[in-house]
Amino acid sequence: MNYWYALILAIVEGLTEFLPVSSTGHMIIVANLLGIGQLPFTETFITSIQLGAILSVVVLYWRRFLQSFDFYVKLLVAFLPFGVLGFLLKDVIQELLKSVTVVAISLVVGGVILLFVDRWFSGTRKAVTTPSLGQALRIGLFQCLALVPGVSRSAATIVGGLAQGFDRRSAADFSFLLAVPTMVVITAYQLYKTYKVDAPGVEDLKLLLFGNVVAFIVGLLAVKSFVNFVSRFGFRAFGFYRIIVGVIILVMIALGIPMQLI
Repeated sequence: MNYWYALILAIVEGLTEFLPVSSTGHMIIVANLLGIGQLPFTETFITSIQLGAILSVVVLYWRRFLQSFDFYVKLLVAFLPFGVLGFLLKDVIQELLKSVTVVAISLVVGGVILLFVDRWFSGTRKAVTTPSLGQALRIGLFQCLALVPGVSRSAATIVGGLAQGFDRRSAADFSFLLAVPTMVVITAYQLYKTYKVDAPGVEDLKLLLFGNVVAFIVGLLAVKSFVNFVSRFGFRAFGFYRIIVGVIILVMIALGIPMQLI
């Protein structure tokens, strides 16, 4: 991997991490288009630079992280289902991450769901700053769906929040906050696994730092834009986008068109 590829993947990550379109799925697709999808370091890079984007949430929502201890208990409760199930199924997930087909199917299925989300949850919504323990746990269970590449962690948790009666902004806000402990743990585990097998060299570490910085900057620009957009217009546009991208990839696979374009 070089800095040009790192820049492209980091921009994709920053733009898609907070959208209900699956940042991991998009990076897997882009990495394959760039011809680096099968490189061992690519997996580490894709997983690790998500932390940079997530840190933009800490900057933008820093006041929320200064709330009571109860706030952190809710985040922990919401994270636990994903953490436990992800650990138990880590080998299965590892294989799924290599499959562009799985990503494409997940994009289409998730897109269809997003087309109807606004209709399903069109009733009275309420602004929620901090969920109850029960609400946090249920949102955490929704997050487990994102263990399948292409599902989208933000989409799963936002829908989970809507299912608890949250308005769109509140659902999106808690989704972003929950991303912080989730991505910190995922990144730490990925780096530990990488170092255990083959410690990255200095150049690899520079690429990781570069990717995280770019993802952080792009993420800062993307978060508020997404919240404002979805608060006004809902999720249908993202549903159509997911379906179009997923179908294109599936057609390419069915016709035997090589994924590598560069």
